[in-house]
Amino acid sequence: MAATPRQLALALEHTESFAREDFLGGPSNAAALKLIDLWPDWPHRAVMLTGPEGSGKSHLAAIWAQAAGARLTAARALTESLVPGALATGAVVVEDLADGAFDERALFHLLNLAREEAAFVLLTARTAPTRSAIRDLGSRLKALPVVALAPPDDALLRAVLVKLFADRQLAVDESLIGYVAMRIERSFAAVRAVVARLDGEAMRQKRPLTRALAAELLRTP
Repeated sequence: MAATPRQLALALEHTESFAREDFLGGPSNAAALKLIDLWPDWPHRAVMLTGPEGSGKSHLAAIWAQAAGARLTAARALTESLVPGALATGAVVVEDLADGAFDERALFHLLNLAREEAAFVLLTARTAPTRSAIRDLGSRLKALPVVALAPPDDALLRAVLVKLFADRQLAVDESLIGYVAMRIERSFAAVRAVVARLDGEAMRQKRPLTRALAAELLRTP
């Protein structure tokens, strides 16, 4: 007997809101959110946000960029020729710094020019870079104030689950949220992955997104 063809779910696009009112605050990100809300009264004009994947760095950076009129650039895309343009509005976000994955001369030039022009700089990274071939850049990075985002507590984890389901226009009940929250790694990356998996499987099976479906997918072997 021929196997029944597997029904494939369409990869429908969904929009995740990066508005200020959609940022979910909690103890794990309180210091970082306070920093963003404090602008322009920052004690230092260059600051670094650090935290694990999906911890909210990009959301906070987007909130600040909107407020400050900042331009955004990926660290890996920054070149020396782009530095003047990046600082054209007097504020810039440089995202995803990682050891060995950005042009050190470009970043050094940006930090120096920002200091000369009294511009604001917000850097994001999973962890603060620890090495640099340019000694003065290494010293500058080590001297930057660092505000860290931590993994979420239980209340924030549940709130993020609700938000990500809502971003996909999915209404889910508390029993599903509680079941999922107790069975995934306590990280924002894990939340994003499980929401995508549950949404995709519900579409593939043409079933409502319920606790029963989550139990089938997340049951420990």
